[in-house]
Amino acid sequence: MTDETDVLIVGGGPVGLSARALLARWGVRTLLVEKHRQLSPFPRSRLVNVRTMEIFRQLGVSATIRDRAFEPRFGRVRFRDRLFDPDFATAAMIGVHESIPDSPEFGVVTSQDRLEPVLMGAADEPLRFGSPLTALSEQDDGVVATLAAGDTVRARYVIAADGANSTVRDLLGIGIDGPGPLRDMTTVVFDADLSEWSAEQPAGVYFTAHGMFMPIYPEGGWAWISPTTADTDWETLIAQAVGAEVTVKVLRVQQWTVTAFVASSFRHGRVFLAGDAAHTVPGAGGLGMNTGLAGVHNLCWKLAGALQGWAAPDLLSTYETERRPVAQLTLRQAVANTRLMQEAVEHRRAQIRAGVPADAVSLPWSEQYFAQLGLVLGVAYDSSPEPGTEYVPSTAPGHRLPHVLLPSGRSSLDALGEWFTVFTPAPDAWRRHTAPWPVRVEEMSPEPWDLG
Repeated sequence: MTDETDVLIVGGGPVGLSARALLARWGVRTLLVEKHRQLSPFPRSRLVNVRTMEIFRQLGVSATIRDRAFEPRFGRVRFRDRLFDPDFATAAMIGVHESIPDSPEFGVVTSQDRLEPVLMGAADEPLRFGSPLTALSEQDDGVVATLAAGDTVRARYVIAADGANSTVRDLLGIGIDGPGPLRDMTTVVFDADLSEWSAEQPAGVYFTAHGMFMPIYPEGGWAWISPTTADTDWETLIAQAVGAEVTVKVLRVQQWTVTAFVASSFRHGRVFLAGDAAHTVPGAGGLGMNTGLAGVHNLCWKLAGALQGWAAPDLLSTYETERRPVAQLTLRQAVANTRLMQEAVEHRRAQIRAGVPADAVSLPWSEQYFAQLGLVLGVAYDSSPEPGTEYVPSTAPGHRLPHVLLPSGRSSLDALGEWFTVFTPAPDAWRRHTAPWPVRVEEMSPEPWDLG
């Protein structure tokens, strides 16, 4: 059997599902294939930052995601020797713990297995689970993909969002740059009543000297993440990390590797790498999934333009030139975060052995470690210096459009969508103009925007 579509999406994680929804809104036909038979049951990525929530707002699903996520007070990290011990440090996740003036949205703490079903429901385009891709053949006018069952798919373009161990990247012979594997980790999903040590001091993440604890859902459930060891007595290990007698019911265990790299190229002809296939960054700081979402948001409108004829195909080359430097910058930040985190845990363990009390601990970073709005909102597609920790709004080309209130009371970001937006104090004059690409005209105040 042979299917035909405009864009074949390989990979059914958050990035692939978001690409499917974004392209559907542009009127582009897609088919998504995923090698696994179902969505992942593991919490995996946890932080949906404010920029990603703005993209989800455009897709019309941000309210649903927020309603199913933790309350903003969980947008905090806490550092403890064991879970039952008091904090020896804590810090807010900037743009998550509370709203910010720079956006109509704020980030949320939620589990990937709760996020993905919402994204899957954001479009009606076909999906095929349990359909591994085994071969690709590029042609002048498209790509032919072969699936494990022998079926073929003919597509004008392909988005490979099939993870760090990308089959598509390997088939195309695209290399990777970066440290590569950093550490083997184990995630244990379990049930236990830990409210005595968490209810009054909620957090999205509790870092301890004996592993990291994360509440999974607002209604219950926990995950414990620790470097992989030969000991698999999970109940005992978790109870030791809690520091008290608790009844632990292990539900699922996953072993995985912290990996750090950027693909040497994001494009091979009509095939584009996205998400972890293009850049895999450690989870410290919650940058990985969000970087992938920003990448396909950049790519999808360009694919729509090339397919629908209102943009030259050469526009597609800007996906790599714009997003690969962002991936490299993000990788450097995430690797630095990971190394600081590991050093902090190892240092604290040494202090515990030496009998140093927790109130004498100083972390090797400040509150600024978790202040990443400059990287989240301030990335620019030009030769600007690398963004700092703080976000500085700008209307210069290549920058994210700042959030301001329009005369209608809507956010300027709500005027963006599957079209080009003209902001003008004289909308009637502009509405008489025609263009070969989709355009909407939005009234703005005659006064310049106050960007603070």
